[in-house]
Amino acid sequence: MKPSLVNNPETESLEARLTRRHFFGRCGLGLGAVALGELLRQDGWAAPSPRQFAPQAQNVIYLFMAGGPSQLELYDYKPRLKALNGQAIPDSYLEGRRFAFMNSTFKERSTLLGSRREFTQYGQSGMWVSELLPHIGGIVDEITMVKSCATELFNHAPAKLFMNTGSGQFGRPSIGAWVTYGIGSECDDLPGFVVLQSGSRGPRGGAVNWGSGFLPSNYQGVPFRGQGDPILNLTPPDEFFARSQKQVIDEVNRLNLRRLAETGDPEIMTRIAAYEMAFRMQSSAPELIDLSDESQAVLDLYGISSDEPSYARNCLLARRLIERGVRFVQLYHANWDSHGGPGETLQGDLEKVCRQVDQASAALVMDLKKRGLLDQTLVVWGGEFGRTPMGENRNTTGRNHHIDAFTTWFAGGGVRPGFQLGETDELGFEIVRDRVHVHDLHATMLHLLGLDHKQLTYRFQGRDFRLTDVHGNVLEKMLS
Repeated sequence: MKPSLVNNPETESLEARLTRRHFFGRCGLGLGAVALGELLRQDGWAAPSPRQFAPQAQNVIYLFMAGGPSQLELYDYKPRLKALNGQAIPDSYLEGRRFAFMNSTFKERSTLLGSRREFTQYGQSGMWVSELLPHIGGIVDEITMVKSCATELFNHAPAKLFMNTGSGQFGRPSIGAWVTYGIGSECDDLPGFVVLQSGSRGPRGGAVNWGSGFLPSNYQGVPFRGQGDPILNLTPPDEFFARSQKQVIDEVNRLNLRRLAETGDPEIMTRIAAYEMAFRMQSSAPELIDLSDESQAVLDLYGISSDEPSYARNCLLARRLIERGVRFVQLYHANWDSHGGPGETLQGDLEKVCRQVDQASAALVMDLKKRGLLDQTLVVWGGEFGRTPMGENRNTTGRNHHIDAFTTWFAGGGVRPGFQLGETDELGFEIVRDRVHVHDLHATMLHLLGLDHKQLTYRFQGRDFRLTDVHGNVLEKMLS
């Protein structure tokens, strides 16, 4: 069955759904067959997903740097820009361009800003990486560095939405939702798509970045906390016995099934699944975030020095989640905004956020490789856009949003290690080789998971939608 037909309420009749429910509820032999099928699936005999071809990756860990990391301070080494520091950028660069916070005096303020950071070539691949990210520099031979990414929306919330859903409009499914819709999850007692957050605040746009849009809501990302109960109110009161709780859930599900028979609303099936999942998570989720079984060497590798929530702790949790079969894990870390205002300087603030993510990002890749998980796990590191080569003067000098060139890197999951794709001009303003649009990134991520981005569709309001809309090309050059 094609992905476009899986659990699609517009292509599956109410009679078919109700017949299946009645069959499961009344036929013991049917339940036995389902159980046998699940055992075969776990042993690898029955394929649970409609993938179009053999996947190279089974899971995704997406490290989302919310706020737009400055590629010019981190990965895109531009000595010519440094030499031209303080000079006016030619008008030809600005004609027809749109920038955030642009006003009538923009051209007068558009002087070039060379990076103050020292860059070093790392590894056998010789990739340039800033002094701000020495640990990531140490793993460049494991990653594909894409220096020619481009997007379309220049303000944070719409750009995050575009990077996550392929559209700047509300109501579209996120990439994690599309992946779990397309190939499901191998985990029965945790959600297939989990979200972890760290940093000074959450990402602009909030839950729409990991929402399910018009897909059934059981495919949406589930935010976990890194401390205490992963989900608020998950643990029942001490006086509430598990047997009593199961009786309540069974009765609620019975009532929901009756309502399903009356209305045919597919969201009722999602609600039933949510009750069952929550019940199972009461034991699986607390065990997940309990790091007492991790060695001190592992904690030191990630840079975890306390029980407080942190990006480093979330990276380790991400590894533990994919070990348990969770399909898509997304980490959001803020704040990477670098306009030059309070908390957004290219000096102390950028240094601080780099320290928060550098060691743990590299540790995640090394830990996955050591455990034999990197080949089957696609790790992605990047934000919603980049930063301009021109300075922006606020309290201190910063950089404006830039949609025409920024950097994203990948590791594991079928990408070429120690490989660089794309190039920008000598100022870091325009792409001169191998332009990579957001739709191309999405098409490639789905391809590595065994999914054809043109075939993974869902019919909604009379139209077949897909993550890449009517665009996107697989980046064959970066595949191993």
